Amino acid sequence: MRITSALVDPALLDLPWNVPLEEWPAAHLVALPQGISRHIVRFVKLNETVYALKETRERIAEKEYDLLRALERIDFPAVEAVAIVNDRQDDDGQPLESVLITRHLQFSLPYRALFSHTLRPETMNRLLDALAALIVRMHLTGFSWGDCSLSNTLFRRDAGAFAAYLVDAETGNLYPKLSEGQRSEDIEILRLNIFGECLDLQAAELLHEAIDPEAVVDDIVARYERLWHEVTYEQEVRRDARHDIEGRIRRLNELGFDVAEVDMSTVDGGYRVRPKVVDAGYHTRRLLRLTGLDAEENQARQLLNDLDAYRAESDLVDEQQAAHRWLTEVFEPVVRAVPANLRRKLEPQEIFSQIIQHKWLLSERAGRDVGMGPAVQSYLTDVLAHKPDEQAVLGVEVSALTDGEQADDVDAAITR
Repeated sequence: MRITSALVDPALLDLPWNVPLEEWPAAHLVALPQGISRHIVRFVKLNETVYALKETRERIAEKEYDLLRALERIDFPAVEAVAIVNDRQDDDGQPLESVLITRHLQFSLPYRALFSHTLRPETMNRLLDALAALIVRMHLTGFSWGDCSLSNTLFRRDAGAFAAYLVDAETGNLYPKLSEGQRSEDIEILRLNIFGECLDLQAAELLHEAIDPEAVVDDIVARYERLWHEVTYEQEVRRDARHDIEGRIRRLNELGFDVAEVDMSTVDGGYRVRPKVVDAGYHTRRLLRLTGLDAEENQARQLLNDLDAYRAESDLVDEQQAAHRWLTEVFEPVVRAVPANLRRKLEPQEIFSQIIQHKWLLSERAGRDVGMGPAVQSYLTDVLAHKPDEQAVLGVEVSALTDGEQADDVDAAITR
């Protein structure tokens, strides 16, 4: 056996690598919901960290490992590659397939865990928005997925929306730039895969009756095309309307995209403008720079809005000083107010984002600003205490469930 690892965890050596993943004893495993996969996938928990293990051929494992490492270097939303286990043999000396190890993305859910009889079309809309944004960001970086689907995507809550993460990269390729043909091929694969996944959910009676699989496919492609056009189209601006250039950049920033530079050329009566969008994560990076907090894009936008309001109310001119005081006087006290038994419900940034929304609702009902303290107590008692524990499934042992109950029980716990 040979392990190539980006993260040294000696506990990995103690796993039964001489046994096919399908036959691993329950004592080593934890039950987590997962999407459809052509490979055997198992989850293990070592030193409070959960890893996903996928059994595949050596060449495929090595390619995916290298791709995930490359995506990590450019800060693309994908799972983190941890190690490859090669040269495995069983007790009789027979060769076993290689295993790719990735770190499980905490607080994330596969799409099947988000579907139920009560899945509302509004929730579907948020899922499709997240997937469209992921694919646009992927194509901007030059990554051709080759297997766009819901099964290969994890979703994390993001201040009322969802953020999407790539899970399976074995069919992908990273180029300096994608051609129109490569983009179109990815979208056609997406059409086929998502249509099939929706039919599968429909057959299992997991799809809301108001959701039409064919309409879902057309919708996701339309969302992708609208967003792709917004971040890439060439715009003509009149000479007396140069402020439109600044407006275009602000719109892109509001969508979460950074603009590195603007290509401009003169035309009759004005300018032809094409912003160079470098990456998504505008608000995420600004929040990280000011406070050190790492958040999803919508979460970061909400936290920055709260920070800006705090800065205005405190009459602080210096942005860095305001950020430090907001962090120590507002954010951290709110996070510390969450009892230990409720901290596994949601990640801190999502809890704070939801408290901001809860405070607004309470203030609207009361006709006045209720204040952060009462809003926090109300949220903890009336909202958070009744939410499912999105991290609790990490402690569920496979042996505690029968084979037929595992996916159903964990999915139900997450979606209720």
